[in-house]
Amino acid sequence: MSRSLRLVIVVVVGVAIGLTAIAAYQQPLRLSLQEADGLEGLAFWVILATAATMFPVQTPRGPTVSVGIAPLLASVILGGPTAGAVVAWLGTFDLRELRGSVPWYGTLYNHASAAIGAVLAGWCYGWLVAGGPIGSPRSLISALLAGVIYYVVSDWVAAVGLSVLHGRRARVVFLTNLRAYGLSLIGLIPLAWLMAVAYLNVHYLVAALFALPLYTTRAAYQSVVEIRRMFTQTIKALASAIDARDPSTKKHSENVSMISMEIGEELGVSEEDLESLQWGGLLHDVGKIGIPDAVLLKPSRLNKEERTAMNAHPEKGRDILRDVEALRPILPVILHHHQWYNGSGYPKVRVGDTERALIGEEIPLLARILHVADAFEAMTAIRPYRLNPMGSQQAIEELRKYSGIQFDPRVVDAFARTATAQGGWPRPEPEPVVAPPQIPMIGQVAKLRGAGSTSTATGHSAEII
Repeated sequence: MSRSLRLVIVVVVGVAIGLTAIAAYQQPLRLSLQEADGLEGLAFWVILATAATMFPVQTPRGPTVSVGIAPLLASVILGGPTAGAVVAWLGTFDLRELRGSVPWYGTLYNHASAAIGAVLAGWCYGWLVAGGPIGSPRSLISALLAGVIYYVVSDWVAAVGLSVLHGRRARVVFLTNLRAYGLSLIGLIPLAWLMAVAYLNVHYLVAALFALPLYTTRAAYQSVVEIRRMFTQTIKALASAIDARDPSTKKHSENVSMISMEIGEELGVSEEDLESLQWGGLLHDVGKIGIPDAVLLKPSRLNKEERTAMNAHPEKGRDILRDVEALRPILPVILHHHQWYNGSGYPKVRVGDTERALIGEEIPLLARILHVADAFEAMTAIRPYRLNPMGSQQAIEELRKYSGIQFDPRVVDAFARTATAQGGWPRPEPEPVVAPPQIPMIGQVAKLRGAGSTSTATGHSAEII
């Protein structure tokens, strides 16, 4: 564990414990969330929150998503900040934590972030509702605002931890998660309010019935994630097949995809755009399927005709993928990832009454990002025409040298701030050269067979065969 991570954990856990203590002092925990229930009421919400949190959905981008926000906020509405803190500390375990897949300090940090959000949400709800009855329109509005506070605070604290752990900017992590699933989780806040109203005015079993819509919400999210993951795996397989045509470009598309997403995160693009960068990076060279091997695998400089054929691969790639509806958002990325910022790239397209290359901001942002990622990967990789690739810093200097000419300056600056640019990109090692097996000519085989028949009488035929 790094020193910075240890410091963040200590501060967050300390703040969570302090806020929980202050809440308990200001508003001591009642024996229940409903006066007549004893400890059973509090235990009910701890169990319900645990059930909702136990099986989170693992998203392709890394963070996990659960529907536990609904029962936790219901406990805040019914029992205030202290009850919410107790449910956050005791009722937000998931299966990974119980199995030990998450380090103990990670589990502690996760529960502390939930407790901080629960206490602040409880104070907000209590101040806004001002003692009014649960079930009134005012309580609904108060619950909505308190739920937003809970989500923003807890997810921001989680983003800080992830940023320190993975070397990413907290703001980028938070915005990425917000765009990915924030609105869907905030949409569960009215359900939390309904659960609290049903628990208080009808029966606790009625509140438990809301577990069904929570389960269906989680199942629907899991299905979407699985479909997207399967689609991405299929695209990766196709990209590997493309790269396999040229051994020197092994994993090129996968590397470009990863670097493009890093830059996109640094620039704070949406989750949809990050997915487009991932898929666009994997498929940006799909058009090379239509390039002859004599051109694609030529170890020396291409002549004019060969360069024209090679420069057609963005248009060929667009044409290949044009009929795949799910890939339509990445078609401009594939088509324009070789456009130069000063307008001297390719291919030419019709703009108004003229046919020319795109210039500056006319080039789609994602294509500009992919261009930088593609160039960096190519400069730092071994190629038949360049057996000694550039180091990372030398490649970054080249990007800066052509910033404003070939590359978007803003994208180059964003790339320079990524983990890859700051030392996270290993220098490739050349593949070991294996001598091809020597295949004897027909005449040599005949001579060997003749010698074998002569040697049989001496007892040495086995050595010749």
